[in-house]
Amino acid sequence: MGSPTTSKILGSFPLHIASLFRPYATRLSIEVLREIQRGVPEYNRPVEGKFGRILTEAVRQSILHCIDSVGNPNVPQGDWANLYKHVGKIEFHEGRPLECVQTAYRIGTRVAWRRCSQIGQAQGLATGTLCRLAEAIFAYCEEISVMSAEGYAEARTQASGAKERMRRRLIEVILCDPGALPRDVAQLAEEARWPLPTHLSVVVVEPKPDHHGIAAPTLPDQVIHDLDRTTPVLLTADPERDLVDLASALPGWRAAVGPRVRLTEAAASQHWAGRAIGLVQRGLLPDVPLTWCRDHLSTLWLLADELLMNELAKQSLAPLRGLTVKQRARMVETLAVWLETGGSAPKIAERLEVHPQTVRYRLRKLDELFGARLRNSHDRFEMEVALRAQHLLGDRTGDVLDEPEPS
Repeated sequence: MGSPTTSKILGSFPLHIASLFRPYATRLSIEVLREIQRGVPEYNRPVEGKFGRILTEAVRQSILHCIDSVGNPNVPQGDWANLYKHVGKIEFHEGRPLECVQTAYRIGTRVAWRRCSQIGQAQGLATGTLCRLAEAIFAYCEEISVMSAEGYAEARTQASGAKERMRRRLIEVILCDPGALPRDVAQLAEEARWPLPTHLSVVVVEPKPDHHGIAAPTLPDQVIHDLDRTTPVLLTADPERDLVDLASALPGWRAAVGPRVRLTEAAASQHWAGRAIGLVQRGLLPDVPLTWCRDHLSTLWLLADELLMNELAKQSLAPLRGLTVKQRARMVETLAVWLETGGSAPKIAERLEVHPQTVRYRLRKLDELFGARLRNSHDRFEMEVALRAQHLLGDRTGDVLDEPEPS
């Protein structure tokens, strides 16, 4: 792999021209290095250690490679391209923007051309030859800039992949291994470059039925996520801040935000977010892009265990079992309003849009059916809870009461 444009131009020169510039190679390297350090603040430090070796070698190889290519289009390229890719990778890992090395290349090119033009004029080279030499030098700058940009991009991609793998591992530990030692979790978080919070919310996400795949989401870096899990999740320490644009970041998905809990209770936050998603799927909660558990706490609590809630309904509402379907519906409606309001017959009648005398009849009937239970606060509480839960489930009281008792 080499520099085809530069090699073609430099290879077209007579071979003896290389000998005109070779004696100045070391001096030119020193001058280029000095001007780069003067022009790029990030490089204005002692040329020592790994930084010094890379910078010095890059400058030296640039000059020697160009000189060796003069009159010799087939000069061995060796590790020419790899060197400048490596420079790009070093820049990324040392945290400098790519513009630093690209600026250095431009400065080095200007210095090299100024010195080479002076040497060429002193040696009596024709103007046309000097123009082609300038073309080769500036083409070389462009080519090594491209090589370093490739190396920089490769390093960034590799680092991103490693970070994402570590973040997925961190998610598994936080959600599935509550017994993990705090120092191990902290170490994972450091390697994943995620500031470990004391509290967080787990967001459970799922594709909608008509969704057909998704590109890599653009989410804030402080949100760690794994959309390839059986239960895709996001973790955030500040959902109010981080989830503002979630709908646009994850088009075609629905999500539920679990309660904000201590880090060690993250699995509980995931559980309730998952429950909320399940209720959305069943049509028991609104189908919106982002469901907040905090807005539906009573519903989540009432429907946390439907088997037990149905058993409570069977027990607390048992006196209604012998009624017809229509009678039961009227009694349930009246009982629910009475339990909720404790109001008089006229007020209940107003709510139900029936005559007060009708309500009085129903209240007397309820008193016959339930007796002392209506005056017991514990029994009234259980009735109200059972009725609210059945209402959330679509007024299934009749179905529950009609279920056959176990033999």
